[in-house]
Amino acid sequence: MRILGLDIGKKRIGLAISDPQGVVSEALDTIECREEEKLFFKLLSLLKEKEIGEIIVGFPLNLNGTIGRESERILAFIEKLKKRVDVPIKRWDERFTTKIATDLLIKADLSRRRRKRLVDKISAVLILQSYLDSRNRS
Repeated sequence: MRILGLDIGKKRIGLAISDPQGVVSEALDTIECREEEKLFFKLLSLLKEKEIGEIIVGFPLNLNGTIGRESERILAFIEKLKKRVDVPIKRWDERFTTKIATDLLIKADLSRRRRKRLVDKISAVLILQSYLDSRNRS
């Protein structure tokens, strides 16, 4: 069973996928968020094609652990997704993943334009890998 990781931004969603054993996360793609129905169609197609058994959604908490405005937007997205899929969906703390991803891309000496296209995908990898590491330690 593979696990899909999502980093839900305002303009695009970064996607990462685990290996079948649930040990390693790898970047998959990004999906533009312009039209909701097309977005969910692409996600549903991906779930079937890659045989996804679980979805991990990056959930941005404030530094003090409370839910903020972005978290509320993500919760609304999760509720819409739950109505369309029959796999478990879990939230995972994603504090600082965008900053870490951006720093990695800067160190790789990528242009600002290229970083902008990759940051959501790399963030999704970090979110999913963090979840996998936590699960595999238990």
